[in-house]
Amino acid sequence: MIKVCHLSSVHQRNDTRIFLKECMSLSMNYNVSIVIADNLGNELKNKINIFDVGKSNGRFKRLLITSKKIYKKARELNCDIYHFHDPELIPIALKLKKNGKKVIFDIHENIALQILNKEYIPKFLRKITSNLYRNYEIKKLKKFDALILAENSYYEYYKLLNKKIEIVLNMPDANALNSFYSEKRIKNEIFYIGGISNNRGFEMYIKALKILKNRVSGIFMHLIGPYNVDLIKKTNLDDIKKALKLYGSVPLIEALKHSTNSKVGISILKPIENYKESYSTKIFEYMAIGLPVVTSKFKLYSEIVDKNNCGICVDPEN
Repeated sequence: MIKVCHLSSVHQRNDTRIFLKECMSLSMNYNVSIVIADNLGNELKNKINIFDVGKSNGRFKRLLITSKKIYKKARELNCDIYHFHDPELIPIALKLKKNGKKVIFDIHENIALQILNKEYIPKFLRKITSNLYRNYEIKKLKKFDALILAENSYYEYYKLLNKKIEIVLNMPDANALNSFYSEKRIKNEIFYIGGISNNRGFEMYIKALKILKNRVSGIFMHLIGPYNVDLIKKTNLDDIKKALKLYGSVPLIEALKHSTNSKVGISILKPIENYKESYSTKIFEYMAIGLPVVTSKFKLYSEIVDKNNCGICVDPEN
């Protein structure tokens, strides 16, 4: 049986796109494994071997140490196809390619545009870093056997870098979400699942909750997803502690259990070019479970939300 190995130094082992959609589908016909770095140990789950190389603290250690550990484990597994998900793994992916392996790069976002809005990069360095990466990927991406994109919006650009390219959209599995569907939602609760950052609306959610706390009885907000501890420390949550819960990373199915009583699902992204051109998967997940949506007033989003009368689109900066 052909052996396929997914590689990621950033994502969690239960990542919806990587594990639930891609690996689970592949495992029907292939021997599938994942090499990740989350400090949760090795595991066999749904016939998929998960190998953990250990998590390094800090981005530079991750770049220098974790990537080497992932490469070492990948070589040890000796698979036929390697499918990687993070741009920082390009150097080790090229090494695997030199060793005669088939290598696929799964590009979740327009990376150069994403760099322009990385909060941890000083603003004066973002454009330089973005241009450096753009030049780097122009030279390197043509060497891979194929590229997979998560969005239509950046297809026109990446098709110039590699002739073998496929789009696999991040759409939810409606069948898996059926049990969470409800039209009767009784509590004044707000639900969010996804990465937690100011660019993804965290600051606005907190401001809104502080206003609603004084206007709506029993208001409560569920924020589920990975977050930077420093961001939380810098945010004054004292007067809304009893109205807010931060869960951290939780598998999708487990997370959706907290949506059953919620009256609205939120996904209010800042008007960053990369977001404006990419679908928010959360919108479709909320729609699939019958949860009204409040999202950013972007043309791409409005075409979905307004057309299907499933929520409202709002100014993400108001």
